[in-house]
Amino acid sequence: MSARVVVVGSGMAATRLVEELLARDTGARITVLGDEPHAPYNRILLSALLEGIHRADALTLRGLEWYADRGVDLRTGARVLEVDRDAREVGLVDGTRLGYDRLVLATGSIPTLPPVRGLVGMDGRLDERVHAFRSLDDALRLSRAAASARRAVVVGGGLLGLQVARALGVRGLDVEVVEGGDHLLRSQVGAPAGAILARDLRRLGTAVYTGTRAVRLTPAGLVLDHGYTLGTDLVVLTAGGRPSVALARSAGLAVRRGVVVDARLRTSDPRVHAIGDCAQRGDRTTGFVAPAWEQAGVLAEVLAHELAGDVAGGADPRPGRTLPAYEGSRTVARLRATDLDVAVLGEPETAEGEVVELTNPVAGSHRRLVVRDGVLVAATLVGDLSRIGLLTQYYDRGTVLSPGEPGALLRGERPGAGATPSAASLPDDAEVCACAGVSAGRVRACGSLEQVRDTTRATTGCGGCAPAVRQLLATRPSTTLEGTRA
Repeated sequence: MSARVVVVGSGMAATRLVEELLARDTGARITVLGDEPHAPYNRILLSALLEGIHRADALTLRGLEWYADRGVDLRTGARVLEVDRDAREVGLVDGTRLGYDRLVLATGSIPTLPPVRGLVGMDGRLDERVHAFRSLDDALRLSRAAASARRAVVVGGGLLGLQVARALGVRGLDVEVVEGGDHLLRSQVGAPAGAILARDLRRLGTAVYTGTRAVRLTPAGLVLDHGYTLGTDLVVLTAGGRPSVALARSAGLAVRRGVVVDARLRTSDPRVHAIGDCAQRGDRTTGFVAPAWEQAGVLAEVLAHELAGDVAGGADPRPGRTLPAYEGSRTVARLRATDLDVAVLGEPETAEGEVVELTNPVAGSHRRLVVRDGVLVAATLVGDLSRIGLLTQYYDRGTVLSPGEPGALLRGERPGAGATPSAASLPDDAEVCACAGVSAGRVRACGSLEQVRDTTRATTGCGGCAPAVRQLLATRPSTTLEGTRA
């Protein structure tokens, strides 16, 4: 009998896991339980939906037909109420019970309400002006409200907050950003980079308040801790989220901030795994897509091995094969917002090593590289991402740089070359589009920008990969770029 794999959650981590399991032909019966009523979609592009760049159906990762054609039981609007580990069953709110041989928790994260009085009324409902921004329904609701609004306040100056602020600004609203920290993107970049971002936002018409907190929502607007009131039609909460662990905790699994997992993504119950935003490896959780995709690949290989072992009666079906381990990802974060360019590799503000930094307030650019033992371990780029492809390649591969290369990279040069490196020189396995996980080789296999968008979805997110895609396509003699738009 085929093994039963049940995945709780239908986000980007769960979708990648299903793809990886199917690619390994495990023969397992896979059931995916998503509590949203939609087919799995690309959360990275929610701000693009709000801005009006994409329609909702363009965000779909895999349609309902794709799952049906491959024998995967995808259930939308299916909320899991409990996990019975003794019976190896999950119970849904509608009374359905499903057995499993392996259970994967991919429950993601949930938004947190900041301590602002007046957000919730006496009836327990959010004030009609208040919006979260975590799901497709959130984005659609906010988009409808923005159509008749003039002013908006975004609470939170992180990556998501700036994306929402720019989307609303592009739509013509007067937008103000409130950040409790001393600068924008405080979790990713330092004060110089944050100051440049604030200046760029103000230049684009968005007011920025840092080092201050929202304390109360009144009919007149949002009151800040220094007493100033921001009149507003919309209040968007983007000031953070936390791993969704209620289901794991009620099942008796080990939980700290997230669901505790080992290097094989196993929880305290070896038949239950966790990936994505809800998982905690060591002392770290992650809110980025790339680590979730890496976890999905590792777990798919682990499950393929374990399920084959179940069939073989516990014997190792592939002796001598080394299973992969997840020890914590090297993260790449991108700000996907119109007219704002930010990329962060690793943790440049806390990483140990030699720091090379260059700030140009006039040009609106800031670059910081951290090099340890000749290897790039972290970087910040603000305002100029022309070298992000090469730097990401060095970062991912642990390339040893020559003594003068970090400084030359900041200046847009390669030692001995005197010019910015071209994306056309990237190897096939180098990642070009972080939004959709697209490599240079996949772009080269396409014949036009339209084909790139249709087959890989590169250039459909923040659009930051468009120049590199054009360079890669230009190396193909038959490629025609006239009449295309990235």
